[in-house]
Amino acid sequence: MSVIVNIAIGLATSVISGIAVWLWERGKRLRTLGRRARFFGVRPGGTCLVVMNNAWDNPGRAAQEDVHAMLDVATLAGEFGCGIEVETAGSFRGSNGDRTEFCIGGPKSNDRTRGHMAAYLPGVRVLPWDGGPDRIAFRIGGETYRYRGQHEQYAVVARFRPREATAPVVLVCGQGPVANRGAVHYLKRAHRELAAAVGSQDRYCLLVRIPDIQTYGHRGAVLERDVTDAAFTAA
Repeated sequence: MSVIVNIAIGLATSVISGIAVWLWERGKRLRTLGRRARFFGVRPGGTCLVVMNNAWDNPGRAAQEDVHAMLDVATLAGEFGCGIEVETAGSFRGSNGDRTEFCIGGPKSNDRTRGHMAAYLPGVRVLPWDGGPDRIAFRIGGETYRYRGQHEQYAVVARFRPREATAPVVLVCGQGPVANRGAVHYLKRAHRELAAAVGSQDRYCLLVRIPDIQTYGHRGAVLERDVTDAAFTAA
């Protein structure tokens, strides 16, 4: 009889231990997901809005790398159980409301980016295409970050909440499609470190560098620096 009791106790202990481990792992996943959601400003179960840009030289069409960036955002939204709505640059007007907006592309390819930057990022300038060696360079805090084609590009990634909205905008403003995709890829990969760096502030602006594009493509993206203070302050 004691053998049966011992077996029963052993089985019960195993079941209880298994349930405890499962609950701990589930809690850990939920905590990680919660931190990830807070960093992006996404409300689990809500809606994400993607405002897509046009190819700068072909209005009405999007570059392949920008489409991949949009798909990466859609995958991210799916992790939080969010629905996704897609609007095209130039056709969408109004507030993002309670939808977390991901606005993709620079001011030349996305009119909404231009408006967001003028309203909320007065310390970030994108130089014109005809600017010689400084064409489409970023100028932030007195520093210039040049576009070097398929060798090196930069992207500005900013999160802020428009005055009329209850959810934030995540702006991904790259010097080219590779930079846009690289920035989204980097945010997804390094969100834990970035969240620790930006802390509890409700807005941030990060400069992401995509070096060695011909070798590593968008996957080589790294953080260049946190430019929050300079970006949200008029130059």
